[in-house]
Amino acid sequence: MTGSAEDEVRLQKVLARVGLGSRRACEELIADGRVTVDGHEATLGDRVDPAVARVEVDGVPIGIRPDLVHYLLNKPAGVVTTADDPQGRPVVVDLVPAEPRVFPVGRLDMDTEGLLLLTNDGDLAHRITHPSYGIEKEYLAEVEGEPARGALRRLREGVELDDGPTAPATVGRVGPSLLRIVVHEGRNRQVRRMCEAVGHPVRRLVRTRLAELSDPGLPPGGWRALTTDEVRALERSVADADDRR
Repeated sequence: MTGSAEDEVRLQKVLARVGLGSRRACEELIADGRVTVDGHEATLGDRVDPAVARVEVDGVPIGIRPDLVHYLLNKPAGVVTTADDPQGRPVVVDLVPAEPRVFPVGRLDMDTEGLLLLTNDGDLAHRITHPSYGIEKEYLAEVEGEPARGALRRLREGVELDDGPTAPATVGRVGPSLLRIVVHEGRNRQVRRMCEAVGHPVRRLVRTRLAELSDPGLPPGGWRALTTDEVRALERSVADADDRR
């Protein structure tokens, strides 16, 4: 349906290759009218070029390029979230395979630790980082002092920052000076600025979850490829957020 004939592959084969089930199961998805290609309902026998076709299953865009990779990294403190640093500091792409070339999705500041997604899937990365999608990010924040109820209430309801008030956040106390904070905005150093605004600057900050992705056993500096189920869950999370926009 798209691309040159030599680049095209049967649609059910493409769907099976990215983990949507056996080829027979993928044929049933197509026959049931649950698959679209470039906005049109697919039919059995359709062929697509995975490099350019836009495929959706149940309204969820599916990455089908054969070269797509998705890495989950536990970023240590002191590493810069970029592909290159003119100051010569260590960067996150040095901690994952060099080929195929990937880029970080969103940012963690140099002193913040925790989970970071790196991929060459530009479409998925854009949808995860775009503010309008509101993908959840969960942090553990060790702060100075012991926040009282009033400070926690301000964090939950939104605090005034120099670039405007924050959206309501989910905030829970894990220990006397340890908070679990879930935000869905993507502002620069947002959690640190929120805590400082209520009088409890952050001593240590670790991101423990991105959308549905978490891995308590992943060591600092360690990485792994996402499973097919995790990639599908990420795609669904973004699609669900799109439906709420």
